[in-house]
Amino acid sequence: MTRSVASFLAALLMLSILTASTTRAAEPPFPANAKRVLFLGDSITHAGGYIVWIETQLRLAYPELQPQFINLGLPSETCSGLSEPDHPFPRPDVHERLDRALTKVKPDVVVACYGMNDGIYYPFAAERFEAYQNGINKLIAKVNASGAKLILMTPPPFDPLPLREQKKLRPASAEKFAWFAIYEGYDEVLDQYAEWIMKQNKQVEQLIDLHTPINSAVAARRKADPKFRMSNDGVHVDATGHRLLGKTILAAWGAPQVAQPDGKLYELVAQKHNILHPAWVSHVGHKRPGVKAGLPLEEAQQQAAEIDKKITARLADLQKQK
Repeated sequence: MTRSVASFLAALLMLSILTASTTRAAEPPFPANAKRVLFLGDSITHAGGYIVWIETQLRLAYPELQPQFINLGLPSETCSGLSEPDHPFPRPDVHERLDRALTKVKPDVVVACYGMNDGIYYPFAAERFEAYQNGINKLIAKVNASGAKLILMTPPPFDPLPLREQKKLRPASAEKFAWFAIYEGYDEVLDQYAEWIMKQNKQVEQLIDLHTPINSAVAARRKADPKFRMSNDGVHVDATGHRLLGKTILAAWGAPQVAQPDGKLYELVAQKHNILHPAWVSHVGHKRPGVKAGLPLEEAQQQAAEIDKKITARLADLQKQK
């Protein structure tokens, strides 16, 4: 082989590598190119703010894609099947509805976030931790068997400051604890749950730590404002917290984000989720009392389709404005 031919082939190989690299970089990140992404979780997921943020950002970044984001978050839910003695009803267990959810939704990707309720607001105990581990392992096995890819997230942190100011925390020596009377060191329990979750990388598609970023963000803000909070009850983060959850998830996916997405687009995405979320929760079914029934799924999907047309039109307008 002559030197000139060898040089040409080397250059051709380098060009093919660069072209492949460029093509990969332009591809939407996982799971933006999925058809159906199912979110499972407790009341934090039920609130849905972080899911609206995620869809808004992905639609801005990849307007040609329209994955369905299906929120099946249910208040009070656990994956461990545990309830504190003073809870007004047995906490719902995701495993009561998981098979139905996977069958009816048929997701490509499942995003699951459990743990906040699974310690039932008590000090750490080995038997409760084992119940949580067993519940997560059962969840992993069922999702994997369905053929969907599983993204497992740690529970967000518990912030004792709001309840400490309200004098609603209880010391470890207390006889009983509950969601309205939480152990003062409960975030230490969640620390251990989160640490264990982040070791399950061999069983799932992806792990995302939500616990550390929220704690770090709150600690940073408290350097300037000691009373800063992202939650009024220590458990349920506010809109700022939901955006941080969404940003953390998108960063883990490698998806681009804008600091202030278009307000009208965000509102339309939120409207769609406000219709579809209760409809899907009712369609799958559950045993949690006090949850308002949604529209029949077909009717909700028809309304959502009309909103999707407005979302597409808004995205087109935003493209013209660039």
